[in-house]
Amino acid sequence: MNNRNRTLLVAGALAATAAVGYAQFQTQASPVNLNASKVGQTFQQVLAFTNANYLKPVKVDDLLRGAINGMLASLNDQFTYYAPPEENKVDEQNLAGEFYGIGVLLAPGKDGVGGQVDVVYKDNAAARAGVQAGDRFLKIDGQDVSTASVNDIVTKVRGEKGTKVRITFGRGSSTYEVVIERSPVVIAAVETATLKQAGGDVAYIALNTFYNEKVEEQFERAVSDAEKRGVKKMILDLRDNGGGLLNAGVFVADKFLPSGKIVSLRDRSGRTQVVGDARKEAGDYTGKLVVLINGNSASASEIVAGALQDYKRATLIGEKSFGKGVAQSPFTTADGGRAVIVTNEWLTPLGRQIHGKGITPEITVKDTRYPTPLNFSGSGVPAGTKLTVNIGGRTVTATADKDGKFTFIDDVKRPQRSSSQGEATVDVKTDAELAKALEVLAK
Repeated sequence: MNNRNRTLLVAGALAATAAVGYAQFQTQASPVNLNASKVGQTFQQVLAFTNANYLKPVKVDDLLRGAINGMLASLNDQFTYYAPPEENKVDEQNLAGEFYGIGVLLAPGKDGVGGQVDVVYKDNAAARAGVQAGDRFLKIDGQDVSTASVNDIVTKVRGEKGTKVRITFGRGSSTYEVVIERSPVVIAAVETATLKQAGGDVAYIALNTFYNEKVEEQFERAVSDAEKRGVKKMILDLRDNGGGLLNAGVFVADKFLPSGKIVSLRDRSGRTQVVGDARKEAGDYTGKLVVLINGNSASASEIVAGALQDYKRATLIGEKSFGKGVAQSPFTTADGGRAVIVTNEWLTPLGRQIHGKGITPEITVKDTRYPTPLNFSGSGVPAGTKLTVNIGGRTVTATADKDGKFTFIDDVKRPQRSSSQGEATVDVKTDAELAKALEVLAK
């Protein structure tokens, strides 16, 4: 594969998944002279007057960050944004694929408030301290985080090697406190399993994110292990993978292709440049291949799926993908934050532009792993009224508050994760896409 030394990323913003795409083709930007236009002069006037005369003291940095966010928001592009320093720090750790923490996977708390432990990974600090899945974060180093965002909790839990963090957890109706020393945590972007089938084993590889600099080595190891076992059938699961490193996406596609371009970038002038192509290498997988995608498969995932579909190298099964076909140029800002600007669109080997369109699989199968939760609300009944609803044989109850308003929010079924990093959890009985993949591979 050529051009492997490029620094390219692909990440963005899905509802529950990061899916943006970066392409670092930066040119020296000319400074903008604010005094050269009436609007620029107006900006400086408003900033100065507000700073000097607003009813309460203001922080100029907060005003300026607000202006930056407003400036980028005016482009009406969800993939162009600014991340402040504290968010950028966590982002850089995720990209590096390792950090110092306690060894848990976090998830939003009930009703989206606060944060809770989703998975406790074996042989990590939290497991040794007795932390369990479902425990709620209440305080970190004495500070209340019961209503904090997951990102805020992550920022407070992570830290320098060997430092300690004091956490108060809630478990059921009780609470407990532990002091945990931060230790190395490696993010497993690749999870594997072996599925038994008449005619030979099937290698299952779930690629959860491309936003991890360790993706290539982890994926290489997974494919190599399958090859050593003589596996001739493989399932590559890209569901819920919102993207990440573009060059990692190119690397993954190249493991299945003997030659040809994988992805091209086109800028606003119409100039197109191939940034990833394949070549036959030792260790490439040449057996039967099925790729699973869904509506949360985006960006780098679509680059892989699009290339394999164009070359008819794999059978795509599942739901139409998200449709993120643009790449961004990120740069570190003077304050330690990061600005991410859409600068290119990317094209599949056959020149398809999939932004806003997505990739349609050859075989459409609904993702049955996580049924849509039941939610309803209303008003206009006496306070304390209990409303019982029967839907599909299931009975649920909501109680009206003092204003006669009622709400029912179902528990969201979360993805099942193994507590052993790199080990996938699969259930053919509840996963219609996976079952279809095995059926196709059996032919």
